[in-house]
Amino acid sequence: MGDPKKPRKKWEGPSHPWRKDLLLQELDLVGRYGLRNKRELWKAKTFLRKIRAQARSLLALPPGEREERERTLARRLYKLGIVHSPDASIDDILSLTVEDILKRRLQTIVYEKGLALSIHHARQLVTHGHIVVNGRRVKSPGYFITREEEDKIGFYPGSPFAKRAEVSAEVQ
Repeated sequence: MGDPKKPRKKWEGPSHPWRKDLLLQELDLVGRYGLRNKRELWKAKTFLRKIRAQARSLLALPPGEREERERTLARRLYKLGIVHSPDASIDDILSLTVEDILKRRLQTIVYEKGLALSIHHARQLVTHGHIVVNGRRVKSPGYFITREEEDKIGFYPGSPFAKRAEVSAEVQ
């Protein structure tokens, strides 16, 4: 079988960690999206940084090859739910913000769908196993939701919240 590989770090911290404006901006995002710590924010920033670097590298390619790769990148980002159309341009991809990435986390989508009372309640529902995605229990609030999984989010059948949702649906 062999030894397990050493897991790679999925984030890079800020290059200048003590800038007040950056600290305040990070603190605002951590509070607004209910993140546990700044490391979760840095993961999203690193993911965005890699996407933008990929888009910038396309600008140096010859026009024929550039158009093909630009379409594949735009389609991939559309499937992930990050851009709004599969025909997005390089400018649309380069203008993405970290909030576009944070909006695709399971915790945020559970709150936006109205399954939770607050963003912090959404995190607790996910970590305690009350949420399923595509019939599968997911306990990670940072799980990235694709466009096709977005409609398949609900309560776990054995969860007391699922029973409450059924009762409230019957009353209405």
